[in-house]
Amino acid sequence: MILKNPKSKCIKTLISASLNPIFPLANDAYPPNLQCSYTQTQSYVQVTMKWKKDPYFDSIEHIHKSTELKRIVSLKNVIARNPSGCIPISDVSKKGRQFDLNIKVARFFRQYPSIFEEFVGPQHNLPWFRLTQKAAEIDREEMNVLEDHKGDIRERLKKFIWMSKEKAVPLKIIQGMGWYLGLPDDYLQRFDDGSFRLVDLEGGLKGLAVESQGRVLSVLQTNAMKQGVYSGEPMEALEFPLFPSKGLRLKRKIADWLIEYQKLPYVSPYEDYSYLDTDSDIAEKRVVGFLHELLCLFVEHSAERKKLLCLKKYFGLPQKVHKAFERHPHIFYLSFRNKTRTAILKEAFRDESAIARHPLSIVRQKYVELMMESNPSLKRRRSTNDEVEAVDHEKSESDVDCNYKSVEARTEYSSDRIVAGGS
Repeated sequence: MILKNPKSKCIKTLISASLNPIFPLANDAYPPNLQCSYTQTQSYVQVTMKWKKDPYFDSIEHIHKSTELKRIVSLKNVIARNPSGCIPISDVSKKGRQFDLNIKVARFFRQYPSIFEEFVGPQHNLPWFRLTQKAAEIDREEMNVLEDHKGDIRERLKKFIWMSKEKAVPLKIIQGMGWYLGLPDDYLQRFDDGSFRLVDLEGGLKGLAVESQGRVLSVLQTNAMKQGVYSGEPMEALEFPLFPSKGLRLKRKIADWLIEYQKLPYVSPYEDYSYLDTDSDIAEKRVVGFLHELLCLFVEHSAERKKLLCLKKYFGLPQKVHKAFERHPHIFYLSFRNKTRTAILKEAFRDESAIARHPLSIVRQKYVELMMESNPSLKRRRSTNDEVEAVDHEKSESDVDCNYKSVEARTEYSSDRIVAGGS
């Protein structure tokens, strides 16, 4: 081929590329730093997954009732921790925002008669509330679980902090994740054993820090080692357990990409990741590994997706970290029930031997079942109110009819008198 201008910029670029290929030939020697070179050659692949509804995950009530249950448990704790075991409505009537309520607190109490019992107080005829017998029993069970598994909950909090960039997390973020981690309200006092320390973070924030104690293995690494398919070497490949939803079919090119993706090196969320190219599939696999480990630490192995966005700054997550749930439907399920997006770790529900169920989730399920017992009471209450309104309506109509007839009779009587007087 004859080149008109062999010294052109385009030709120089082609010659340079041929002398420095992106993928070296088989007989070429690999550079001494295999880790960095391998990372740079694994570029990010854009794939789009089709969402498929899964009725199994949409029917797990203790997950989808979690937001409502959190409000109930918060109010339950106020009543249960009161020395008298009951409170007047005036104690919480103006704290609706604190409990994330958009209705009056008294109305919220009355929506769950199976949990909260209303009675007239000793002063000013104010409504008072106490726990029902069943709710009090579950509360005692919950307190026993928190005490018996205090060490496990402490370790979950430690791992959560260890995954952060600086091994320190603001208290407000820990407070926001407290429900998912199963932390009691007084976790700072319960865990005051020297393993945590308060630190000052940028922006004037107070944070909780924990000292590193050697290498920490993720749940994925621990399970793979038990199965003998992972030795724990740096940049060793580790596959995620996949659980396809029934009827979910991937396009051929996406399925091929997923096979290659599984063969990529696994970077633990507890390890340094600063050397990774942020625009590579390996960096994305590290983010997926972080989300997998995070949901393993959560009591219900699920969370509202929007609640996790506050972790980006302190855990080194990309701006569009939420897209990871959509790109990996075999690992996570994204539920749209209750007009929100709830991310669920499939492995926790499809393979119980891999991730043990936390005892606190069993207690929460009992709360949810008790919540559901309120529905028949509410239906009876509504039907009674409807009957009373119907009787009142009939009575008012009969009163109107009687008044009308009385007025009509008086009118006729007056007309008769006028006619008689005229004659």
